[in-house]
Amino acid sequence: MKITFLCFDLSDNSLGRAALLAGGLARHHEVELVGPMKGKAVWFPLKDLDLAVRPFPWQRLPRFACTVREVLRSIETDLLFACKLRPTSFGVGVLKKRQSGIPLLVDIDDWELGFYYHTGFWGKLGRFLNLSNPNGLPYTWLMERLVGQADGITVSNRFLQERFSGTLIPHCRDTRVLDPARHDGRKIREQLGLQNKKVVMFLGTPRGHKGVEDLLAAVQKVQDPQVHLVVVGLDNPEQFMAGRPEELVARLTALSKVPLEELPGYLAAADAMVIPQRRTSDTVGQMPAKIFDAMAMGKPIISTRVSDIPEVLGESGYLVEPGSVDELARAIEHVTRHPEEAAARGRRARERCIELYDTRVMEARLLELVKPFE
Repeated sequence: MKITFLCFDLSDNSLGRAALLAGGLARHHEVELVGPMKGKAVWFPLKDLDLAVRPFPWQRLPRFACTVREVLRSIETDLLFACKLRPTSFGVGVLKKRQSGIPLLVDIDDWELGFYYHTGFWGKLGRFLNLSNPNGLPYTWLMERLVGQADGITVSNRFLQERFSGTLIPHCRDTRVLDPARHDGRKIREQLGLQNKKVVMFLGTPRGHKGVEDLLAAVQKVQDPQVHLVVVGLDNPEQFMAGRPEELVARLTALSKVPLEELPGYLAAADAMVIPQRRTSDTVGQMPAKIFDAMAMGKPIISTRVSDIPEVLGESGYLVEPGSVDELARAIEHVTRHPEEAAARGRRARERCIELYDTRVMEARLLELVKPFE
């Protein structure tokens, strides 16, 4: 059976979730990833993705209608799997289903409207009137109204499951690849000149709702001068560092995005991972994928009580209240002062990941989901 995954933007980090699901089915079915590409290339960490990818030009409306027609004409498949409740993925899927009768599944990994609702009245109004954006607020709102058109739904967290129903499929990871026994972080630490430091790391795109500014403020409060923060995943590290206090700059290393195959080495270089999600309309329906990377690599994890994070970590992590800089600073100090305890929690996190969040678990759920359409 051929399964076509419809992507909202192949140059966006949302490709990570689509590639994860497609990879879970690739051993059993023919899969391809199809969608518009707003940037010049596919999302950098997956630039060497070993799956079929077919990009189409991203354009504003009304010209994007030409792209949609081209995508619809090109798709020859047995099953559609739209990733995200967005017009450029799910909307295209609904049109193709109505045109051809091909069954349609949808994966919902974020509450898309939440990204729009975090602004005030005028911000919402401005976004509502941005009618030339094919993924704008009014069209995204319409996608929620059309979710019943799907023949099956998968979601990434409990909030989305309560809102849309469907099968829960977390952001699983291949623990055979992300295995601390296979990766040595000393080379990365040497490259960064951090051999004798206590490295805490943030990995991912540092958007405001991810609490990076809380983390920077917390590091400034940590008394131990050996504690050093590494932020990996920036579009412009120089811009990120500009204007920071000198005392923070001395304890901060900012790095660009890294290819997926280099990710385990950077994770291995960290003494602890920090994922300080804030509680906003952006995050209540979002589960940070990087938590699963850190769990698979057996890293102590400091995070916040937001979304499914407490459930996923169980007793294997350290949780603080979102937005509490003081609590975050104390947690960092505790983890770096008690390395044996932290390492034990990291090992429990990996064991939990192997049991509950390995790609083999995801693969079994996906195969059960698509079996009726074979």
